Amino acid sequence: MAVGESRSGTSVYGAADPIPVGVADLSELVEGKPRGLVTSKLKWEKLESEDFERLIFSLVSSESGYENPEWLTRTNAPDRGRDISVYRVVNDPLAGVLRSRVILQCRHWLSKSINVADVKTLEGQMTLWEPPKINVLTITTSGRFSEDAIQYIERKNQSGDPLRIEMWPESHIERLLASRPALIAEFGLR
Repeated sequence: MAVGESRSGTSVYGAADPIPVGVADLSELVEGKPRGLVTSKLKWEKLESEDFERLIFSLVSSESGYENPEWLTRTNAPDRGRDISVYRVVNDPLAGVLRSRVILQCRHWLSKSINVADVKTLEGQMTLWEPPKINVLTITTSGRFSEDAIQYIERKNQSGDPLRIEMWPESHIERLLASRPALIAEFGLR
């Protein structure tokens, strides 16, 4: 496997290591005076479904504010809507430590969008994983959500239902990974 394509669970590049770039002179990039995170289209087609799940697991398990990540079922197994379970921890200086149980469902779909039926099916399956109570269902995809699915999720989240649904389409994941170049390199996404 070429440098930057390790999927063994160890990072190819450390946080302070230089990452190879596809330009001859970095001054070409500096001339554009970039600001903020630099997101770019990632090569999702390089990943298999298990690699996508491993990427999401690596993302949440290495992030402060998340604890006890679990990736218990095999990829493409009948997991009943759960690929990864994790606790999101918020340290509120006035209220103390708040923990939310988050279930992440990973969909490595390059040509299909998440639709309303997909969302409703996953939503209905959350009770199968309780107790303990699930606070958030996060649907992660290397693709996108249909307009109907977006509207359904937004209405549901405004309804007062205690289960919140979060959408992580490819653009959101690309933005998260923009500040984590070691993960991009590890999974060979450039």
